[in-house]
Amino acid sequence: MSDDDTTPARHPTGGGLTCLVTGASGYIGGRLVPELLDAGHRVRCLARTPAKLRDHAWADRVEIVEGDVTDPGSVARAMDGVDVAYYLVHALGTGRGFEDTDRDAARVFGEQAHRAGVGRLVYLGGLTPASVPERELSPHLRSRAEVGRILLDSGVPTAVLRAAVIIGSGSASFEMLRYLTERLPVMVTPRWVHTRIQPIAVRDVLRLLTGCARLPGDVNRTFDIGGPDVLTYLDMMRGYAAVARLPRRLILPVPVLTPGLSSHWVGLVTPVPASIARPLTESLRHEVVCRENDIERYLPSPPGHPLGFDRAVTLALQRVRDAKVTTRWSSASVPGAPSDPLPTDPDWAGGSLYTDVRERDTDVAPEALWRVIEGIGGENGWYSFPLAWAVRGWADRLVGGVGLRRGRRDAQRLRAGDSLDFWRVEEIERGRLLRLRAEMRLPGLAWLEMRVDTDGRVRYRQRAVFHPRGLLGHLYWWSVSPFHAVVFGGMARNIVRAAERAAPAGHGRAKGASAAAAGTEDSGVSTAPRRP
Repeated sequence: MSDDDTTPARHPTGGGLTCLVTGASGYIGGRLVPELLDAGHRVRCLARTPAKLRDHAWADRVEIVEGDVTDPGSVARAMDGVDVAYYLVHALGTGRGFEDTDRDAARVFGEQAHRAGVGRLVYLGGLTPASVPERELSPHLRSRAEVGRILLDSGVPTAVLRAAVIIGSGSASFEMLRYLTERLPVMVTPRWVHTRIQPIAVRDVLRLLTGCARLPGDVNRTFDIGGPDVLTYLDMMRGYAAVARLPRRLILPVPVLTPGLSSHWVGLVTPVPASIARPLTESLRHEVVCRENDIERYLPSPPGHPLGFDRAVTLALQRVRDAKVTTRWSSASVPGAPSDPLPTDPDWAGGSLYTDVRERDTDVAPEALWRVIEGIGGENGWYSFPLAWAVRGWADRLVGGVGLRRGRRDAQRLRAGDSLDFWRVEEIERGRLLRLRAEMRLPGLAWLEMRVDTDGRVRYRQRAVFHPRGLLGHLYWWSVSPFHAVVFGGMARNIVRAAERAAPAGHGRAKGASAAAAGTEDSGVSTAPRRP
């Protein structure tokens, strides 16, 4: 039958549907979940690390299944009883073999959806140029096109939405545009600034993704989606500057910046690391403009939609200024970053561990101390030796790491899974514990813990843990350990002092704590490796 048929879908037509969302810890997935809930659907999330979803405002309204899209067993469990399954994951920038990973995961997802009798699959892919052979596309776009074909051939009715640049607070494309325009009044840019692009507002992407749950059952095809404006990247930068009320930017395109050089250039100027910037810049080499607007036949746009570029930028900037960025490009784990949990104490049997422990007593109320701890990083910094932290961040950038500039999603509150400069929040027990896992390039695995103890008195406890990898890891620890007294000792001291300064005189003080205790020096211990 043709795509114009209105044969009912194989899922129920009345009431809410059961929707499976993969990639719920990512940028789009984390925003789609509340949209589906608000539309009256039931939502189940498939997550490798369920703890990353725990602190989302919608976490208690969804069912979470632990698993991975490459594992048939966990996908089968997640698919049980599902009407609509959203595929919002990809192996972006994971290095060689990422196309194989994407291919295998899509096959598993499609096969298990077919076996479970799922009524519809929905996939958000990338808009590909009309006149360019697939073999000449960037690996990123080529892989996303292949994933779409695999899902369309799965035997389950599939809607593949293909978008170019997504404009929304926190998206990688928007952050790249924002920082390039704001930080460089004069720019030497690659030739791709003249490429024509049809951007789309994230609000319209979410509206269409949500609407796809109710598409007729015979619809099994791709849809190009975009906003009303077709612009060059140069137009977008100048348009952003106008909306943000910045002086007009002088932009000088040059032909010598290859995609590789472009990605490193973007990585140096913006918070987006080269590993993510490369597929984004490679995707801009070719014109990406919608060839059809057939989605309107099934999901007509409400008044005022789709949003134009200027309006989308205005809304995104307002979200940034109001600190209401619910998800960011960095919400998803960094490809290749360590994901191992902190080894358990005291019976860990995995080899050597180095630790640096600092403690300080204070008479400030535990709530005041916690506010400083939870506000660490980003614009607030790390409370010790700013130059050392900056140098470490730049060194990480130079070797392809994320560096310090990812900042924070929210200036005051953290949640499990948040990125925080070159750390990620592994665990947070509000008011008591913050544990960060390093995502910088290191010859080993590293964690930083900050605790508030209230056993008779208020005490700040800080622990850095390092699990070396090979001889280089041991040499790394011993080379930096002479600086720990300054970096970690100063950090413990200044965090406590910041809490004390913030507490008004006579208020926010811990009962029974001695004022003298607050002035004691921290007890710092940098240990030799513990062995099993």
